[in-house]
Amino acid sequence: MPLSRTILITAFALAVCIIRPSHGAILVAVDVGHTLEHPGATSARGETEFGFNRELAGKIQEALSAAGFATQLIGEHGMMNALKARTDAAAQAGFFLSVHHDSMQPHYLSEWKFEGKTLAYGDRFSGFSLFVSRKNAHLAASLKCASVLGNRLIQAGFKPSRHHAEPIPGENRPFADEANGVHYYDDLVVLKTARQPAVLMEAGIILNRDDELTLRKPATQEKIAKAVAGALAVCLGKPPHP
Repeated sequence: MPLSRTILITAFALAVCIIRPSHGAILVAVDVGHTLEHPGATSARGETEFGFNRELAGKIQEALSAAGFATQLIGEHGMMNALKARTDAAAQAGFFLSVHHDSMQPHYLSEWKFEGKTLAYGDRFSGFSLFVSRKNAHLAASLKCASVLGNRLIQAGFKPSRHHAEPIPGENRPFADEANGVHYYDDLVVLKTARQPAVLMEAGIILNRDDELTLRKPATQEKIAKAVAGALAVCLGKPPHP
């Protein structure tokens, strides 16, 4: 689908993609990326990505609930290894957000000593990245929400990394919306199998030593969470309050 067509989405096109429970609130599935068995990236100070993802997902759930959304946390116990099981569990949701923290390609990494351990780090890149799949049945709505989220994150003082667009093995993810840090990643399972609009967010790069410390701060997590809630209120429609 041409990019111009996906950006020029109408309010009606968005509305038909959204599932509303009987009480009127939009149900947002917040997916905690990775598991205890497969915890994702290891941060510059030896912490697992899964731990970062779970903390931030909890903050996002709180912010969404405060904004009037119904929420569903998926994978928070770290036992859901099958990716398709995540989107199956979210079948009734109106929106699917997968929460992750980023790494970078091995040739950008160096080693340092932290608390007696030799660990990898990479300070060349920092910032967030957002992904949508052209194989998702609701691409236009996915891209709209990703663009609004990227813009909200930028307004909150964060910046897009853009390193995933590098023309190198392991990257080369084309931009869907360069200004707001949104890429196409068509074969990500949780994006292409989601039954609703879906976005994967890499909140920051935990191999970057400064990013890691910033992303651990509750104030940073709350700022990201508020950006998510504000973005979804715009692209999905502000939830009704009792």
